[in-house]
Amino acid sequence: MTGKLRTALALLATAALVAACSSSSATPTTAPLKIGVVTDVGSVTDHTFNQYSYEGAKAAATALGATVNYAVPADASDYTKDIQGFVDQNYNVIVTVGFNLGNATITAAKANPNIWFVAVDVAPCVDPTGAPDSTFACKGDAATLLPKLIGIQFEEDQAGYLAGIVAAAVSKTGVVGQIGGIDNNPAVVRYMQGFQLGAASYNPAIQVKTGWFSTGDLTKAYGDPVWGKTYSTQFIGQQGVDVLFQVAGNTGNGALDAACAAGIYGIGVDVDEYLTYPSADKCLVTSAEKNVSAAVNQTVTAIAKGTITSGSLVKDGIAKFNAANNGVGYAPLSENTLVTYPADLQGKLDAAWSQMQAGTLTTCPAQCGTWSGQ
Repeated sequence: MTGKLRTALALLATAALVAACSSSSATPTTAPLKIGVVTDVGSVTDHTFNQYSYEGAKAAATALGATVNYAVPADASDYTKDIQGFVDQNYNVIVTVGFNLGNATITAAKANPNIWFVAVDVAPCVDPTGAPDSTFACKGDAATLLPKLIGIQFEEDQAGYLAGIVAAAVSKTGVVGQIGGIDNNPAVVRYMQGFQLGAASYNPAIQVKTGWFSTGDLTKAYGDPVWGKTYSTQFIGQQGVDVLFQVAGNTGNGALDAACAAGIYGIGVDVDEYLTYPSADKCLVTSAEKNVSAAVNQTVTAIAKGTITSGSLVKDGIAKFNAANNGVGYAPLSENTLVTYPADLQGKLDAAWSQMQAGTLTTCPAQCGTWSGQ
């Protein structure tokens, strides 16, 4: 898919979504199932988790003949209010988008045990009473204490593995890099562990250099693109990498800026950053993706059909998404003039994808999700 075609399709999709939102934002009508989506701060047409979560819920609602609506918080102080708004309107399923809404979602699930809650990209952590555990000791069993709270999680290592194959294939020096937010975030670590294994599967002699934006400052780790560019510029110069994979949210966007400025390739994360961060399009080759839309669609549909707890989708309160259920993948390879892809790359990606779907490919080490300086 060319950059121009991809942009055109994205604009059409956004226009269609805006039109749909205009009608669905009205007061919901009576329906067998009422689905509410509380996004994170931003917009519902952001080409990232907010938009794709709503699109997934909307697709499920269309198939089920249900009502769907959304709320976009003005800031973090509105999370609880906007969730409560759907509670007060007797919604059956409330989807919340992202880690930032985790505590507000857990609190609401505890207070409203008859409503289904779906927390996107969240592993609910509770104390023995079922309340949010700010210490992250997680001594309560969320699946037992809050049986109608479902956390959606992804096997990031599979997406990272595919990105690693691309990185090794386009590298001219055999030295590639990856920078994460903080090394105690299991999702970030899984991405990077998968990236290492994927790169090595394409080129066993590949060198993967690793850096971290912070040891504990969450803003520097995930919310500071200026710091991201500064750190990454130094990292690129010192490590001599010619491909850089960022796993650090907005801080990582600064890493993509540094990659473009240095004339090397960049790889995005979570969503297709060709769409979400166009300033890096000139050097972006792909992104390791989570298919949030499919995940929300499948989870809400399972709730509606009564198979959410009796089927194979959920274990211990977590709906896990991977290649087998179309939960992860990689963005289309960019067709910019800076990169030439080896003839065998697509075949390698297709073979890895098929093995992931079959469950026969190892994409994470034994200590998956825990960084030990590998």
